[in-house]
Parts: sequence; C-alpha cells; structure tokens
Amino acid sequence: MQEPSVAHVVANGVATITLDRVDNRNALSAELVNGLGDALRAATADAAVRVIVLTNHGPAFCAGADLKGTSQAAPRYTLPQLFDLMQLGPKPVVGRIAGHCTGGGVGLAAACDISIAADDVVLGFTEVRIGVAPAMISVVCLPKLRHGDAMELFLSGEKITAGRAADVGLVNRAVARTDLDAAVAELVAKLVRGGPAALAASKSLVQRVPAMPRDEALAWTQELSGQLFVGPEAAAGMAAFRDKRDAPWIPAAD
Repeated sequence: MQEPSVAHVVANGVATITLDRVDNRNALSAELVNGLGDALRAATADAAVRVIVLTNHGPAFCAGADLKGTSQAAPRYTLPQLFDLMQLGPKPVVGRIAGHCTGGGVGLAAACDISIAADDVVLGFTEVRIGVAPAMISVVCLPKLRHGDAMELFLSGEKITAGRAADVGLVNRAVARTDLDAAVAELVAKLVRGGPAALAASKSLVQRVPAMPRDEALAWTQELSGQLFVGPEAAAGMAAFRDKRDAPWIPAAD
C-alpha cells in the first residue's frame, strides 16, 4: 500500500497539513491533490481547528505539475478547487514554506492567506520554459503582484529568492530557516486570538471588497458590521475585554 501523500495533525486549535511526497518533490499528483483536498475539508469542518498551517517535508514545498505522470489514482479535486478551499474557507491558512516552489507550487504558496518562507527557498514561474503558461495559478498570484513584476516573472521563467518573493508580495515574509518555526508559531498565536466569525468575515472583506463597486461595498460591509456587532461572538469578546481575560474561543494549551 502506498504511503499517504499528505499528513494532517491537529493540536491546540491548529491543523498542520504537511505535503509529504518527498520522492516526487511534492508534485501535484492525483494522490497529493486528493490528500490535500481531504485534509483542507476536514480542517474546515473541525470545530476544534482555528487556524490551518500548510507546510512540507523535504527540500521542495511543491514542484508544481506532476510531469512524471505515474499516478494511478482518480482525481477528486482540481487545483482551482484547492484554491477555493484555501481562500474562500472561513479559517486562516498560513503557509510555512520550508522548500522550493515552482509552477503550481507557487500557486499553493500564494493561495495561503499569510505565508512565511525560509530565506534559502527559491520560487519560480517556470512554465514558459517547458512551453506552457502559469494559467490557473495566475488567478491567485496576480492579485499579489504589481503588473511589472508579474510580467517579468511570468515571461522570464527565472527562479527568485524568498526575499525577492516577499518584496514582490508572493509571500509575506522571508526569515532565516532557523527562525521559521518560531515565526510561524508567533503568527499562529496571534491568529487564534481572533473570533472564528470575525476571522471568517475579515477574510471575506479582503477577498470581496476590492472587486465591488463602492456603493455595493459600503452597503454590504454596513450590513456585515451590524450582524457581527449584535452576534454572540462579539458579546463574548467584549465581555472578556472588559473583564481582562481571554475570550472563550482561544484554545487552551494541551
């Protein structure tokens, strides 16, 4: 029996999903895509999970398309469906980018809500060098890139350092590899302090407001704000603030 392509562990309110096909550089085989889709769905449905961390084993975060084509599994998810699970789901998705990213792997890193990469990692839109284009992943990458940077990176196919990737917005930060775990843990500790409904609403704001006409955006956000302020989560959060104690949704350490 083939070993699972994706590991999924939940602890202290955090679901850590690890791409674990080191032999195939975590390429997007049907097995890996199926495993990632299942893990994202499970973490989203698990009330104990507040934050999802996506990371990797081995030297590659994700090498993009599975060019070896040795998969025997029937695909149950498409790459756009994975992007939707990550970006349209209610829970923050943090990328712990501990390996190189090319092609679709850059798309996975960019689809994370917030991502931190080890500074010895390289990323690249290498598709043009094999005669194709970064088509589907452009949907999640272009909103993070300036026009000129996107043109340069898409057309040249050059790999860039994690530091340059942070400069152009593909990832949020690049840190020394020895600091990666501490940086991710610090970020996650901040995220779990947010209310679940508030975090979901905040993700929706970032995703939806920029594409809305001004009048529509103001009307929708006014309605959303009103709903949140009278909801039970806000009542519990404000009571905790007044009493100088943790809100009830903050996970207790094991």
